[in-house]
Amino acid sequence: MLDLSVTLGRLRLANPILVASGTFGYAREMAGAVDFAKLGGIIPKTVTKSPRAGNPPPRTVETTSGMLNAIGLDNDGIDHFIAHHLPYLRTLPTAIIANIAGKTADEFVTMAAQIGREPGLAGLELNLSCPNVSGGLDFATDAAMIHTIVADVRAVCPLPIIAKLTPNVTNIVPIARAAADAGADAVSLVNTFVGIAIDWRKRKPILGNITGGLSGPAIKPLALRLVWLVAKNVKVPIIGVGGISTIDDVMEFLVAGASAIQVGTANFFDPSVSARLVDQLPEALKTLNADRVADVVGKAH
Repeated sequence: MLDLSVTLGRLRLANPILVASGTFGYAREMAGAVDFAKLGGIIPKTVTKSPRAGNPPPRTVETTSGMLNAIGLDNDGIDHFIAHHLPYLRTLPTAIIANIAGKTADEFVTMAAQIGREPGLAGLELNLSCPNVSGGLDFATDAAMIHTIVADVRAVCPLPIIAKLTPNVTNIVPIARAAADAGADAVSLVNTFVGIAIDWRKRKPILGNITGGLSGPAIKPLALRLVWLVAKNVKVPIIGVGGISTIDDVMEFLVAGASAIQVGTANFFDPSVSARLVDQLPEALKTLNADRVADVVGKAH
């Protein structure tokens, strides 16, 4: 029997296929299209301390081999998440990893402590890198700030901690190392790349926020490189994110050094893709004569 389970620090998952925050709603929206039991885990939409209206429309625009989004963390706040979404998420037959974003370091800590008191969660992902909100990149571009937030969150929250990092830095290695040194169980690599789309006929940017986060197949080679760099230089489990939609994409990230992956933009055009990737994973492992997912992680190095 093949062993599809993966271990990310204190977090153990049945398989390495997760769905990325912001692309799967709060799971209820996908109930008719996805067999949740097949997934390694679900990361619901980011929640903030207080409700957020998000950015002005238009919020999304299709680009060549990808998508720009500037949603701006539109959500009803952490209290609403705990009262209205978490009870449903607790019933699902897979690991649920909450995702939070704070305006300040103190907000991250306060929210983490609140989430940490709730049963039914397998882990907590810190959205330190949303490019579409004021202050969102300030955390993820500063290694010292990353270290402070992760260490302080770890001190108040018993859940395994995942730090979601931005690619919009000169060198991601010291950022990932700061998260690892502070006690992160894993890092998610990467969030979206900042981009812009312009309607030249109207002579203005298309997105209401002007800039947005680029995701989808267009960013896969860039995300893969960053996974490779961190795997080579930092001892921390990695969750690869960026343009993953096929089993070949999954395997490329695994052998580059990721222990798990998140499917994001592909969920929008094929909600069943994540479950299908889980079904295809055993055959891919057999191709490499591997009995466990762990046997192939980082083998391209």
